[in-house]
Amino acid sequence: MSATSDALLLCIDLQPAFINAMADGAKILRRCAFAIEAAGGLGLPVAFTEQVPQKLGGTAPELLALVPKPTVWGKSTFSALADDGIRDAMRRRGASHLILCGLESPVCIYQTAIAALDSSLQVTVLTDAVGARRPDDAKAALDALARTGVHLLPAETVFYSLLHDAGHPFFKGYTQLVKKYG
Repeated sequence: MSATSDALLLCIDLQPAFINAMADGAKILRRCAFAIEAAGGLGLPVAFTEQVPQKLGGTAPELLALVPKPTVWGKSTFSALADDGIRDAMRRRGASHLILCGLESPVCIYQTAIAALDSSLQVTVLTDAVGARRPDDAKAALDALARTGVHLLPAETVFYSLLHDAGHPFFKGYTQLVKKYG
């Protein structure tokens, strides 16, 4: 994967109603913020989905604030790609690789990843930037995704791979993000 790839960071359902239901919600929020800032520094597009936002509220504002003009898609489906509008918008963007973060691993992350594979997209789940109310369910879902060919990697691993070497123009900024988000 190179920084010039057609990757898209898709942040799934990072709404306070869900984040607050997670035992490690603050950690997930922080790791997603790291991924969003890293993607922005590398010039990768970032988009957000919101599960039934009219009932559950919108994306955490502190995350939206990290993207100059955030793309936000509301949905009622669990898979982002099961929503016709989101699927069509992603096709228009020409993304061939989805990088996923957000909630919940055994529901929307899992179903979006499976649908992306079915659409011949490469999929990477940022393992330190996803979560679930029930950790055992999350582990089972991620294990199942690994068997299907989804890449399961921590955010730093993915973004260091995109940088490729210390000569990358964003390397210094990236190392500052690594320190900021620890």
